[in-house]
Amino acid sequence: MVSARATPPSLLGLSTYLLSRVGKTARSRLALRLSERGLRLWDMAVLAALADFGPHAQRDLVARLGVDPSDMAKVVEQLAAGGHVERDRDPEDRRRVLVTLTPAGRTLLTELDAEARAVQDEVLAPLDAEERRVLRELLLRVHGPEGAPYAP
Repeated sequence: MVSARATPPSLLGLSTYLLSRVGKTARSRLALRLSERGLRLWDMAVLAALADFGPHAQRDLVARLGVDPSDMAKVVEQLAAGGHVERDRDPEDRRRVLVTLTPAGRTLLTELDAEARAVQDEVLAPLDAEERRVLRELLLRVHGPEGAPYAP
């Protein structure tokens, strides 16, 4: 007897379906861990962008991360209230708000990175180290050099 939860074989033949399901599982598990700290995935994304690329105008974070401007305002507000980022007027253009990672934000990001890696280990448990390396390389190739999916 086939389980009522069995995935239709025609869907198992679609890599896009499999990527979506695995991605949904990983995202849900990470979102749950972050929510236990009162955080969301966008909070981690903003901290990571600031750590990797340095201070940003808030509107540039919107463009870099593909977040709605009103959602970004809420994320930055929450991170600032927690002391994880600072917001200051850009001395070159007072209309712009510069967002900068604080030492507390860097510490939080380190902790969140450990959480994300733990989720990654859970999701990728069926793969050995070499298979994980190959998967990562393939995903990076599909992801594309500028962070957007490859478009022929």
